[in-house]
Amino acid sequence: MKSSIIRIGNSQGLRIPKPILDQCGFEGEVELIVKDHDLIVRSAKTPRAGWDEAFQKMAEKGDDKLFETDSLIPTKWDEEEWEWK
Repeated sequence: MKSSIIRIGNSQGLRIPKPILDQCGFEGEVELIVKDHDLIVRSAKTPRAGWDEAFQKMAEKGDDKLFETDSLIPTKWDEEEWEWK
């Protein structure tokens, strides 16, 4: 899709159609990156920010154990019929 650069006061900008914004999940702030003469626009939000620290704390407290271990026991079907391709 082509778009035009428009004048916004003393600046310039791009109009991005709402369906494209929705498809990308952009809300509020975005991050602009210039790479090899290309403009890259990506979300400023990091969906899994802080997960590493949270999982580390869980491991330290022993909260990272599985509650349902029965599902880890192979069944007859798993052993006889399942085939990796």
